[in-house]
Amino acid sequence: MVQVLGNLVGNALRYTPAGGTIELAAYPTAGGVVLQVRDTGSGIDPEDLPYIFERFYRGDKARHENGESGLGLAIAKSLVEAHGGTIQVESTPGEGTTFRITLPAEPPSGGG
Repeated sequence: MVQVLGNLVGNALRYTPAGGTIELAAYPTAGGVVLQVRDTGSGIDPEDLPYIFERFYRGDKARHENGESGLGLAIAKSLVEAHGGTIQVESTPGEGTTFRITLPAEPPSGGG
């Protein structure tokens, strides 16, 4: 989860302008916990939202020039799912983005 949260916070820092806000939250749910990263950054275009967890997808094509691979969110999703959880995103261009990770109280059994 350290890698997942590191990726989400890193993205929030990258796309939130000076004076913006980044909030981290955690709260219990029935049977688990929710981890949330919310920012007041540039947001994600609605047409890009369905694809942001796909490998090598970059909504902003200029990001390729910045050395970004487009793997961070795909890896984050894989790690969350390996822990038996889900990851969701809500975003409004110009207002910000919220990533919400829902994890079960007990990790999946096996493999470890």
